[in-house]
Amino acid sequence: MTVQGIPADGLKTVGKIVPTNEVKFRENLSGMEVAVELLSQHTPGGAVVDENNRFVGFISEIDVLRALEDGKDLNAVKAEDIMVKERISITDTTSIKEAVKIMEDNRFLNLPIERNGQVAYTVTRHDLLRAWIGLGLGGEFKGED
Repeated sequence: MTVQGIPADGLKTVGKIVPTNEVKFRENLSGMEVAVELLSQHTPGGAVVDENNRFVGFISEIDVLRALEDGKDLNAVKAEDIMVKERISITDTTSIKEAVKIMEDNRFLNLPIERNGQVAYTVTRHDLLRAWIGLGLGGEFKGED
């Protein structure tokens, strides 16, 4: 199947992706606020950013579940207390192939995209698959390579 206007081999860089995950969390959000946002947005995680939108960590459903398993009160803990502080991200010029490899090697479901030192959005495995085969949201193509 081919879609008119889309390269047969899909998009080349993550900067061409129309993201499905633009969820970001501030460091001082409560664990409960994070949990509710993850559930309401139907996303497994999001970047944690400081007041300047700089990437400081990542928080996922698993991190929230671990906090609960440890007996923590989600209303009392902050995102910064339960987030993963290892900051692995890519830029919008990263190739789709490289992004897939990073996600595979690290077993990520999401990968933050930084543009000009700030988190712009997060790509998901779904986004990468859609981009690799050349489908935009609703079968539309975002841009040209």
